[in-house]
Amino acid sequence: MSSGQIYDILREALWAAVMMSTPLLAAALVIGVIIGLLQALTSIQEMTLTFVPKLAAMGVVYWVSMSFMSETLVALYRDQIIPLISGS
Repeated sequence: MSSGQIYDILREALWAAVMMSTPLLAAALVIGVIIGLLQALTSIQEMTLTFVPKLAAMGVVYWVSMSFMSETLVALYRDQIIPLISGS
């Protein structure tokens, strides 16, 4: 296996990681901004007020996008990793 192949596999794996983490990070960002605006408007500075809704939203987004994440990971292994292991 050449260094070019290793870099290609690493690039594909990092891209798959970015694609799988994007829905969770986007949900955390959106909920964080909304809760931050509500806190600024109401002058309530409670730490659990930001943590609990963000955790719940990320759990829901994870559950909804679990099939997308699984398909992305399976495609990476099927198209990139397994052919290198089998030598084809």
